[in-house]
Amino acid sequence: MTGATRRGRSVEGRAEVRRDLVAAAVALFRDRGYDETTVDDITAAAGVGRRTFFRYFRSKEDAISPDHETALARIAEVFETAHPDEPVPSLVLRAGETVFDLYTDDPALSVDRFRLTHDVAVLRDRESASVDHYRRLFTRYLRTRFAGEADGDLRAAVIGAAVVAAHNLALRAWLADGAPADRLDAYRGRFRRVADLLPADEGLLGVAERLEIAVGRLERGAAP
Repeated sequence: MTGATRRGRSVEGRAEVRRDLVAAAVALFRDRGYDETTVDDITAAAGVGRRTFFRYFRSKEDAISPDHETALARIAEVFETAHPDEPVPSLVLRAGETVFDLYTDDPALSVDRFRLTHDVAVLRDRESASVDHYRRLFTRYLRTRFAGEADGDLRAAVIGAAVVAAHNLALRAWLADGAPADRLDAYRGRFRRVADLLPADEGLLGVAERLEIAVGRLERGAAP
């Protein structure tokens, strides 16, 4: 039994094998060139076999991408577990920030991957397709949240597109800056400013009114 097989039997082990494959692909694409690198080159550098590679990736292009499936699942979990009265700006910011974790676990690797994505057309196209997956996921959940409201579909589309665009702007700026750890919060803050640009959340008025009524009742009950 190979080391990769033993590692692949646990969640942590599979994550380690995946990281090794991604790191090997990035290093080879950077040093040798994307077109000159084969799947066999990647597996040899990572110390695994071809079958192991294809358990994680469909092609060498996939090996350069972050684990977008995990990120999409995290976003879905945020939406599905959110309180119905949570303001939309708060909700979409929480969901969007989960994606930063894909890049902050290994900043140096993320920077190399970012540069390769900009230099290699096929990788750039794949990344653009991934961004669209995020936009569609946000829009779908927001459409459900705005169901029955006037212009609900339009609000969902506008907010979903705005949040993903702001996230990409902030994240790419951080990566282009070399992914400095001491500047991450500042770039996260740049992303959060999208909340000031979103359409007004009509649900906030209802929440405020209910709170005001509850406070009024408490005050009246406490009055002599």
